[in-house]
Amino acid sequence: MTRSDTAEAPFILVTNDDGIHSPGLHAVVKAVCDLGEVMVVAPRQQQTGASRSYPPVRDKAVYREEIPVNCQTVTAYGVEASPAQAVLAALLDLAPRPPRLLISGINFGENVGTSVTNSGTVGAAIEAASFGVPGLAVSVETPQEFHYQPSDAVDFTAAAAFTRRFAQIVLTGGLPAGVDILKIEVPSDATPETPWRMARVSRQRYYVPLPSGRRSLGEQKGIGYTRVINWDTLETDSDVRALAVERVVSVAPLTIDLTARVDLDELATDLQGRDQG
Repeated sequence: MTRSDTAEAPFILVTNDDGIHSPGLHAVVKAVCDLGEVMVVAPRQQQTGASRSYPPVRDKAVYREEIPVNCQTVTAYGVEASPAQAVLAALLDLAPRPPRLLISGINFGENVGTSVTNSGTVGAAIEAASFGVPGLAVSVETPQEFHYQPSDAVDFTAAAAFTRRFAQIVLTGGLPAGVDILKIEVPSDATPETPWRMARVSRQRYYVPLPSGRRSLGEQKGIGYTRVINWDTLETDSDVRALAVERVVSVAPLTIDLTARVDLDELATDLQGRDQG
């Protein structure tokens, strides 16, 4: 991957965590395929909640896939792997040159609050960002029943329109220093004309895990989850408020620098003053 795309169409990599046959991924391809050369490399199976994981991979083959979108510029591959591993396969083995943009999504279900660290949609974008590739991680609010069962019943019109808008923005001028990913959350009732605003990732969990209710060790029950919002402590500038209260499109800038936003010298002085070692 040594060639520059300065004299060629921008190279766009598309992936997701719902699997390569997800209508949400197909909506992305349809929305951006005329903006450049598009390659799809995505998990062949459902990988929701995979985060940036690197699980063991038994089937290491790459499979050519057909995307049911009328775009002649699209090449698609499926891998039996996590979203982050799909990005690795793309960047290290399959891409003809470095992408100008990674688009992950469109995900079935919103990724807001501290639950974003569970998200395979966000995990794929983080993996690309670690290689210096700016990314969009796009999700649409859906009923919980669709989180693991992608369906054509979900309308991606608005989410696809915002994906295209922000893809054009990033392809034109990149992302500013310190921003690696734009995490975009689209309300279920949004239209292409719905306003958008910048937001911070809420410190609330949003998706709260539930006890399995198992009565014996051998009982086949898993941990579930439900949506919980603490309205009394919900931050006014958060992605949760933008989505759930204001019903606007939330655009949260993410960085792969996980360092806490504190003065390191002051923190060192504080900790040294309490260090009894």
